[in-house]
Amino acid sequence: MADYYKLLGVAKGASKEEIKKAYRKLALKYHPDRNKDNKEAEEKFKQISEAYAVLSDDEKRKQYDTFGAEGFQQRFSQEDIFRNADLGDILREFGINMGGGRTFSFGGGGGNPFGSFFHSGPGPGQGHGFHQQQARTPAGENLEMELQLSLEDIASGCEKTISLRRPTGQDRVSVKVPAGIGDGKKLRVRGKGNPSPYGGPAGDLYLVIKTRPHPRFSRDGNNLVKTREIPFSTAALGGEIKVDDLDGNTLKLKVPAGIKNGGRLRVKGKGLSASRGSRGDLYVRIMVLVPKKPNKKQKELLQKLAATGL
Repeated sequence: MADYYKLLGVAKGASKEEIKKAYRKLALKYHPDRNKDNKEAEEKFKQISEAYAVLSDDEKRKQYDTFGAEGFQQRFSQEDIFRNADLGDILREFGINMGGGRTFSFGGGGGNPFGSFFHSGPGPGQGHGFHQQQARTPAGENLEMELQLSLEDIASGCEKTISLRRPTGQDRVSVKVPAGIGDGKKLRVRGKGNPSPYGGPAGDLYLVIKTRPHPRFSRDGNNLVKTREIPFSTAALGGEIKVDDLDGNTLKLKVPAGIKNGGRLRVKGKGLSASRGSRGDLYVRIMVLVPKKPNKKQKELLQKLAATGL
């Protein structure tokens, strides 16, 4: 998924003026009227315009910086992205020639807000630039609900079916959950919110992710944590232990001599899926067992150890 900052060639901390200047330069280069029958340039122009529409808006930019490209796309439609964008004014300000009889649209037929489009030739009484059709009928309200998932669901990704109670009966909605999704993240299901009382499109459904407690593992971001008890002798002398990972595989781990109570052993790549195909790690937290009621032989041995300073 494209990085908006890289598309415009600016740093993440770039100012609005720097972003505007970068868009101007690229828009002049890739505008379709300057690249006749060049699909690659047309696609590039779409991408940089989308990047500018997000990064020039304080709230959208904050959301993009917070959730990243993938998370942002799940939360914002093309209509959301281009809503209130000033691309037309910017292009007129930059003096881009819109002549040549070309019509250029974003989003593949209506994906942009209010049916906005670039039009190369002015209509009667209109200047060049960014036209807007009449505003659409207001959409219905969005819905938000919690979606509880097991660690196994999150580890591999899954598809869940949710039942929504409607005035007309039950509505079953299927949603795909990406592997490694974090607690508190939201999945957007378009058009599954409340219907519009004015006959417009329905709102959206937002599912807030909640990880259910697991009997053997706890979650720390994309890492997993598991507790393993070992006898005092293994903690003092070192040794080998066996632990199961979330997939049910048995792992053999070396315990270093002198490990402290609460010490952790790391197993790389045995956590949950993270970004770009990577995985978090599994941390095995060591708990040293101290016998509450040692038997006679154990007491004798412990007394001898105590005499040596252990």
